[in-house]
Amino acid sequence: METSLGSLLKILPPVDFCCVYGSSLHPNNNDKSSMEDYILGVSNPQQWHSEITKVADHIGVGVHFNPFVSWNNKMYKYGVVHMDDLVQDMLSWDRFYLSGRLQKPVRIIVDDMEIENVNLVNLRAASSAALLLLPSTFTEKELYAKICSLSYMGDLRMLFAEDKNKVKKIVEGQFELFRNMYKPLVEEYATKQLLRLSSFGNHQMNISQDCSLSATSYVVSSLPESVRSQMGMGLPEMQEGQSSNKITIGSREQAAARMQKVLRRRVMISSARQAVAGFITVGAVHGIRYLGKKMTKAWKSSK
Repeated sequence: METSLGSLLKILPPVDFCCVYGSSLHPNNNDKSSMEDYILGVSNPQQWHSEITKVADHIGVGVHFNPFVSWNNKMYKYGVVHMDDLVQDMLSWDRFYLSGRLQKPVRIIVDDMEIENVNLVNLRAASSAALLLLPSTFTEKELYAKICSLSYMGDLRMLFAEDKNKVKKIVEGQFELFRNMYKPLVEEYATKQLLRLSSFGNHQMNISQDCSLSATSYVVSSLPESVRSQMGMGLPEMQEGQSSNKITIGSREQAAARMQKVLRRRVMISSARQAVAGFITVGAVHGIRYLGKKMTKAWKSSK
């Protein structure tokens, strides 16, 4: 037991004092799942916490959330991310974390680096991914729901700490905002004969799509290169009479299954890493409090 105590220090910046207390010190405690409690003494807490941020960069997905910030009689949660990491995830889906958040409606207050324009690449990729997973005919609402669900595939929180009806509630509550985001892309695909649009009740669109292999190749070509690579569907060498955005695909079902596997794995890894990083940077008390609120919502939605 003595050798295992203090193991947390291996992933933390250096400290000037550390002691472990609580049940983990009891000689008859064989519960490996019990929590170890630490008191850490440091000479410069501000500098030490900046080092913790670097730890979270390595363990997490580059964004540091601080929940339960009280100001002016209101509670806030904010996340801080390096601009380079934000752009990289939007274009590559390497972590598929912030890119997934920005596939849903947001209200931009400040945009000094024209991120809204960069995000169009992310929205086009999200539209393509959703089309790949949808049947030959679907409604406008089903399209937005599929887009919304992309970043939740494989998310560990969806197993026990999220509202089971989260996607449905998001789309129904923000339908017009989704339409403002994605209607230009839907119309763009329609002009390319990939989609056919028709109106029906409640001012919505019925949509049918071309599910041929050539259409599927075009849709896949809009996905980030790193996703296509893991799907085994990178852009091939140019052949005579073949444009560079064409990809050889065995079947639409195969492409959809491979993409879903890639995204599910990325979301699962990112959600797990961010959870660990959150407990390190935010602290166990706030982390458990935030998780508790999530689990309460999940429990209510399952009733």
